[in-house]
Amino acid sequence: MAKVAFLGLGVMGYPMAGHLKTKGGHEVTVYNRTFAKAEKWVAQFGGKAAKTPKEAATGQDFVMCCVGNDNDLREVTLGPDGGFAGMGKGTIFVDHTTASAEIARELYAAATKGGFGFIDGPVSGGQAGAENGVLTVMCGGDAAVFDKAKPVIDAYARACNLMGAPGSGQLAKMVNQICIAGLVQGLSEGLHFAKKAGLDIEKLVATISKGAAQSWQMENRYKTMAADKFDFGFAVDWMRKDLSICLGEARKNGAHLPVTALVDQFYAEVQTMGGKRWDTSSLIARLDRK
Repeated sequence: MAKVAFLGLGVMGYPMAGHLKTKGGHEVTVYNRTFAKAEKWVAQFGGKAAKTPKEAATGQDFVMCCVGNDNDLREVTLGPDGGFAGMGKGTIFVDHTTASAEIARELYAAATKGGFGFIDGPVSGGQAGAENGVLTVMCGGDAAVFDKAKPVIDAYARACNLMGAPGSGQLAKMVNQICIAGLVQGLSEGLHFAKKAGLDIEKLVATISKGAAQSWQMENRYKTMAADKFDFGFAVDWMRKDLSICLGEARKNGAHLPVTALVDQFYAEVQTMGGKRWDTSSLIARLDRK
């Protein structure tokens, strides 16, 4: 059992912190910008609630974090009340936020200067993966630090791998989102075509999902997509944030992402349709309206 803090109790962080307590058996302290959410978590799982990131991090062996973006991350880590101010020598900070590779490297440097470890470990698997404790975690950082952190991360992960140097976890997550964007657009077009062609969607998917067209998106989203229901996962607003990070990194490293850029604009159309909080499978909605 370790002393662990968790910063950020959103749709992902709330259940992840819960797994640290119930499955990992750790002593857990939580922080959330809205303190009432932290109190609610404590009422459900036990542990302690802190009013600042620094208070949460003080005296802990590990500090995990899952917030919205680069700015949120700086807010909870840096400054006199930030989590880094409470970190002791030899402790470890694990960031599960999907953010830029730059912020990961920046925080790694700050952590190294402070005498503690830092791992960038964005996750994939969505809200369901967080609730069921079966997330995929892509990590960047030093191998020795990763080896110490992995047993703690395993409380909510089914796969956790070190991808390389600091920032590599964020780069791997970018690849994950690039792949998803293209897959969902392809599935949307296929189902849209099938509807127009008058095919039986159930029979169709039962057949093609046994061949090369099979994907997680197909098996888990085709029914809700065909029914025009989009309340089952990662929101469009968050996907656009992630794709913006991908496209920004591509401009720096020279990668060509024509399909990703196009799908990003399709998601912008979904936003204008009122779908900011719809899940990412809602790409089909812009096709079916025409």
